[in-house]
Amino acid sequence: MLNGKSVLVTGANGVLGRAVITCSLNLGADVIALDRIFDGEREGVAQVVVDLCDPDAVAAAVKGVANIDCVFNIAGGFAMGPAVHESASSDWDLMLAINFSTTRNMCEAVVPGMLSGGGGKIVNVGALSAREGQGNMGPYCVAKSAVMRLTESMSKELRDQGINVNAVLPSIIDTPTNRTDMPDADHSKWVRPEDLAAVICFLGSDAARAVHGALVPVVGLS
Repeated sequence: MLNGKSVLVTGANGVLGRAVITCSLNLGADVIALDRIFDGEREGVAQVVVDLCDPDAVAAAVKGVANIDCVFNIAGGFAMGPAVHESASSDWDLMLAINFSTTRNMCEAVVPGMLSGGGGKIVNVGALSAREGQGNMGPYCVAKSAVMRLTESMSKELRDQGINVNAVLPSIIDTPTNRTDMPDADHSKWVRPEDLAAVICFLGSDAARAVHGALVPVVGLS
């Protein structure tokens, strides 16, 4: 489905990022991986070290990449916190920076090239829990809701110019960190990273050419 396409993956060193890279490679894509650090090299993947929260650094990193067909904005993070009225400015700044700013920065950097190249696919990561507010998750829900509204707005702006913008809304992803944080949960009901990656790669493929502005729940059995 992605044979010969140039795919850019942010948050590429994380659990989901690595799963998306594997899926993309298996589908025949040429992969460019972006993150702040990498644990090691990966065969067949071009790795770019960049602070995705820095718009100038993101623009410089993208400038050297020609013909980007797909962008998978995987970078992000989660943290529980106190009530909204007790949340510090640093709590809001962190959640907005790693979830929203990273996505916005990459979209701003790649869209001009996609427009001049005749089209492309952008897939963002929202959150099922952010479809409405949740207690002790205010900054996270606000940040992921912003990603979802960004997705919808960009889709309305770009759909007639050959660019598909969509997002996935996962529930709990089965990662080592989540298993450590919730050891008594039924992990078999969570979303496997490779299953979420398959949905992301589908949205980046030509098979999803008619899908615009979708916020796709990916919940496993949870």
